[in-house]
Order: sequence, then C-alpha cells, then structure tokens
Amino acid sequence: MLQPILWLVLAAIHAIPALAFFRPGTITTLYGVAADNPLFLLMQHRAALFLAVFAACLWAAFVPEGRRLAVIVVGISMLSFLVLYWQAGSPAPLKRIALVDLAGLPVLAGVAWFAFRP
Repeated sequence: MLQPILWLVLAAIHAIPALAFFRPGTITTLYGVAADNPLFLLMQHRAALFLAVFAACLWAAFVPEGRRLAVIVVGISMLSFLVLYWQAGSPAPLKRIALVDLAGLPVLAGVAWFAFRP
C-alpha cells in the first residue's frame, strides 16, 4: 500500500507543471514567461513532458511492472533540474521549483528502493 501512495505523491509534485499544458496561463504564473515571449512555446512543450512524467507516476502507482522505468523517467526529470539549477547559480525565481524537487527526492529514493530491491 505504501508504494502507490509514494507514486501518487510524485504525481502530485508534477501535476501543476503538467497542468500548464492545458492552462497555458500557468506558465506565466509559475515561470514568469509572457505569452508573447518566444520561450513560451518551449515552456508549453516542457509542460507536455511534465504531463508524461505525471502519467508515468500514475501508471507506476497502479501497475507494478512499470515502476522501474518510471523511476528512471522521474529521476532524470528531478535530478537533471536540480543539477542544472545549481550549475546556473541557483537563480532565485526558480528556487520554489528546486525546493519542491528537493523535497521529492526522499520519495523518489523510496520508490527506487522498492522498484530495484533484490
């Protein structure tokens, strides 16, 4: 019962960025990128990728066979952002996102342990 709950926590972490795919105005709220900025399209695509991460978490919550792949997908998403964030000097406007991903790392570690334990 614990594993599905952990996966649903990870899904929740990715839900708001995924929501930006359906509600593009969220991109301006979350990231400060205006709709007339050429980067807005890239951020919409990023939201679609978060939708895929969200879907992988939901899938893993209910289909144990998908958990190993989901760990890899979610791990790449969260860890790559944190590494890039720190390499960029920890920009203040992205601090909240980094803190959420950082808070999710113990949950990711938990699902990874369950997925790959012998």
